[in-house]
Amino acid sequence: MNTHTDSRWHETIEYALEHQSAWSRDPSTDAESFGIHHLDDPPHNRLLGPVFARGPASGAIAIDGRTVCTWGEPDRPDMTFSVTKTYLALTAGAAYDRGLLPPLDEPVHQRVPGLGFDDPHNATITWEQLLQFTSEWQGSCFGVPDIVDRYRVAGFQPPPETPHRKGDPRPLRAPGTYWEYNDVRINQFSLALMHLLRRPLPDFFAETVAGPLGLSQGWHWYGYDNSWVTLDGRRMQSVPGGGHWGGGMRISALDQLRVAQMMLDGGVWQGSRVLSADWLERMLTPCPIAPFYGYFTWLNRGHRPVPSADPGDFFAIGVGAQVIWHSPLRRLVAAIRWFDFDAFDGLVACVDRA
Repeated sequence: MNTHTDSRWHETIEYALEHQSAWSRDPSTDAESFGIHHLDDPPHNRLLGPVFARGPASGAIAIDGRTVCTWGEPDRPDMTFSVTKTYLALTAGAAYDRGLLPPLDEPVHQRVPGLGFDDPHNATITWEQLLQFTSEWQGSCFGVPDIVDRYRVAGFQPPPETPHRKGDPRPLRAPGTYWEYNDVRINQFSLALMHLLRRPLPDFFAETVAGPLGLSQGWHWYGYDNSWVTLDGRRMQSVPGGGHWGGGMRISALDQLRVAQMMLDGGVWQGSRVLSADWLERMLTPCPIAPFYGYFTWLNRGHRPVPSADPGDFFAIGVGAQVIWHSPLRRLVAAIRWFDFDAFDGLVACVDRA
């Protein structure tokens, strides 16, 4: 992607730099608050995977596939936390396009028995329910029980009718009837997908997505110290869908911009198809009981999570904050790192004035 920055983008860049995240730059001096594991009840309020010192406020914006401005260190690989969910969804999409992912309404236990989907409650859970956070899966994944994130309220969902404390026991609903942002369940989905493919997900992502997009060699998808398993005699590491307990995707803003452009263009990158339009459409289809969410993707229906963005815009968002903004109407994609998300409406205004 060609890069050019002219004076009309100076306001946007200055605004992004002025609203840098307040997060510590070095986890070795502030490990307690670098991430969100500290919000969990003991003994689950600890890291299971690596964390890394962060760079400065950084980002890149492209319009019509042309990079119009960058700031900070856009080529620096950095933790991206829950934006990792996007890469997990794209990995699932590559499997779907190759006929390796079964019909999405098929119960998971039919293809991956003995992996925590066999009891009466979990046996009806489908692949699509896991992708939409409506599975109500119960159990533990790498020593962390799903109850840790029950009653969790993500900052971009409508407020619950009856607030409760995160981690309190919550009666389970039937799979498919309740939406909840739950990092244990996404890690269980990742584990199931690895068992289905019989290979490490980072390897499959590299072959099917990163390679065709020409991503740099700097990205890395980290697992947990205790997430190693043996499949077909081969030792491999399951990877999480975020950095809740450390790990997850570490990647640069410029690499993220390529991924975002491919998604905005319906799965095509520089004239070559990377993912099917069918899968991208599925990712952006509102969940029937949570119309603000698709497949591990935030949708701006009802002008949430960004009131000033268009209803057709969609986002990948991680704490810190990491934001990937896709705006079909503006023909724009943006990868924004270490930014105060509460100031995002102001950034949209700067972009629209440029």
